[in-house]
Amino acid sequence: MSFVIRAARAKDLEPLYEMAKLTGGGFTNLPADRNALSEKLERAEAAFANTIDELADEQFVLVLENAETGAVRGTCQLMTKVGQQWPFYSYRLTTLTQHSQELDRTVRAEMLSLVTDLEGCSEVGGLFLHPNERAGGLGLLLARSRYLFIASHRQRFAERTLAELRGIIDERGGSPFWDGVAGRFFGMSFQEADYFNAINGNQFIADLMPKHPVYIAMLDESAKSTIGVPHPTGRAAMRMLENEGFAYEGYVDIFDGGPTMIARTDAVKSVAESQSRAVSDIDLPEGERSLLATGSLSDFRCCYGARAVADDGSLAIDSHAADLLSVGTGDPVWSVAR
Repeated sequence: MSFVIRAARAKDLEPLYEMAKLTGGGFTNLPADRNALSEKLERAEAAFANTIDELADEQFVLVLENAETGAVRGTCQLMTKVGQQWPFYSYRLTTLTQHSQELDRTVRAEMLSLVTDLEGCSEVGGLFLHPNERAGGLGLLLARSRYLFIASHRQRFAERTLAELRGIIDERGGSPFWDGVAGRFFGMSFQEADYFNAINGNQFIADLMPKHPVYIAMLDESAKSTIGVPHPTGRAAMRMLENEGFAYEGYVDIFDGGPTMIARTDAVKSVAESQSRAVSDIDLPEGERSLLATGSLSDFRCCYGARAVADDGSLAIDSHAADLLSVGTGDPVWSVAR
């Protein structure tokens, strides 16, 4: 499989734009807008160029490249500290319990409360794989490459990491959750609000959104049924996140009601189980199927390959992976079992 994950560059703007047009809406981290994508790449370039090894408000963009053709076929992103440029809003599901002695009745009301609890977390997001490449484990490679990037740049990421999953979008491209909750206050369609958020940020939510809790019982069934439910195309992504140790803790997206998954960064499986070892052999005939990564910041590269760990702790990898990573004997390589 001749695919490699690498740092995004300015020249990737057009392939990213073409992929953004295929997302179908509700994909804030990959807007179908050249100016917004260009700004995102510029911000990523600055992050990759920053060699100060500390937690700051940065954004990294990675792309999946066909090593044989040079074509960009997927992308993913890492945000190191959310909620710094503008507030990071979520709805959190809460319960209010009340009791009447006269009626001898206890009533529990579920509510959606607007919160900024997750401010300061790191975020993994923006994952999109071209529809023609959705086979062979490339989505898994994209997703887990982010955790090897975190492991190899650990000081630049927070103690908790979140991942937002896209919520339910109907056949019109609208959101039942938005229509039932926030849309009632803004006079904007979901598409308009989603696009405005992707381009300008969500400060308008702080300016206009009522701060009082929303009682779920007062919502129509179409909105209720989507709370915390991922888009059908995101169910596999949710399972991958759960396999990594992420959990749904009652936080949902303020636009489409999709679930927000949260994990302790050091407890994420691919972070906790990955290790950096010196390469002792680049001609391994067969071995354990693994994710392999090397390089720092803009030189980061990740691919699938075979590995074998020697008794002395050194690492043998197959020649194809060595070529994709541009490594030789003595070079450090991060690895984790597939």
